[in-house]
Amino acid sequence: MGAVAELRTTDRAVVVGAGMAGAQAALNLRQGGWRGPIALLGDEPHPPYDRPPLSKDVLLGKADSTAFEIDWAGLDVDLLPGRRATGLDPGLLHTDGGELPYQALVIATGAEPRTLPGLPGARTLRTVDDALALRAALAPGRRVVLVGAGWIGAETATVARALGCEVTVVEAAATPLAGALPAELGALMADWYAAAGVDLRCGATVAGAADGGVLLADGTHLPADEVVVGIGARPATDWLTGGPLALDPEGTVPVDDRLRTALPGVWAAGDCVSYPSARLGGARIAVQHWDHALHSGGAVAASVLGTLDAPYDPVPYFWSEQFGRTVQYAGRHAGADHLLWRGSPSDPAWTVLWLRAGAPVAVLAVDRPRDLAQGRRLIERATVLDPARAADPAVPLKAAVG
Repeated sequence: MGAVAELRTTDRAVVVGAGMAGAQAALNLRQGGWRGPIALLGDEPHPPYDRPPLSKDVLLGKADSTAFEIDWAGLDVDLLPGRRATGLDPGLLHTDGGELPYQALVIATGAEPRTLPGLPGARTLRTVDDALALRAALAPGRRVVLVGAGWIGAETATVARALGCEVTVVEAAATPLAGALPAELGALMADWYAAAGVDLRCGATVAGAADGGVLLADGTHLPADEVVVGIGARPATDWLTGGPLALDPEGTVPVDDRLRTALPGVWAAGDCVSYPSARLGGARIAVQHWDHALHSGGAVAASVLGTLDAPYDPVPYFWSEQFGRTVQYAGRHAGADHLLWRGSPSDPAWTVLWLRAGAPVAVLAVDRPRDLAQGRRLIERATVLDPARAADPAVPLKAAVG
């Protein structure tokens, strides 16, 4: 597909997946100059909405909807809610509501929560309907067992405790956030659970459901009125299996540094893709965070339009609100050769930097948003720091350049 000037009013763009990435793709396609029809379809019966508030404001009862404030009709974008993609052929998207021919296709079907087959009736938290149903169940005194001490588990435990529930969190790893952070940092966060009155059980695996609760592998029985599973997500790409677009072993859609797939006329963005990162030596990575969905959605539209002016390779960023703290993380700490503290974990706020050859490659900030913002820019520029100044929390990170 060429630049904007070459587009025809008869060319149809189809965006499959109506989450953040898909919504941004459709919005930016229209605003960027796509002149033909645009269809945006998603398998939920709702207009596109934002997901991070689901485990916060929606669960707390502060909001019932998080729909994006976008005038889709005014943009002449054809919304197709409740429409599921079922297969793909060159130039043709198959759905449960009929076939959609396309000149450009953006795959943004996101991810779906992993489940545990031995826990029938257990809830997950991914959709607005999930959040509304769980909210109705989180009454004071209810016994809630959460499986998984990751980001979503911590956020859900926070809200459940605020609503007066008795909360137990079961984690197979030795510390919380084992898949995201080194054990020494995850261990610090275990104290947050205890302070909030949450019973955290690490190194515990679930054997199944029993007697109105959860049975652990060591024989422990945990009574539960509600069970919530938060053990991560997998790419929602099963509908592509057996088609002309080969998936990575993990199920992601491989794209190049312009978010193009190997199939002409097909791009992909958001949680369902893996892309090469030059800042990681060309390694292919998959990111399942809101910030990636936001920016890849805009970037994929520019790529379709022929106006993307640089390879897609942002510094990954994520945040979480848990136990009265705002936790922010940017970059990738794998491959770092030095860990540097700014402040002490006993302080109300602190930051950790991971350095490689003196330059930061990742930053974790707890209630220090300026450190995160400045650290992220330093990561982008691979700026070498003076470690003594960088370790002083009174010195702005941007002023700690070596």
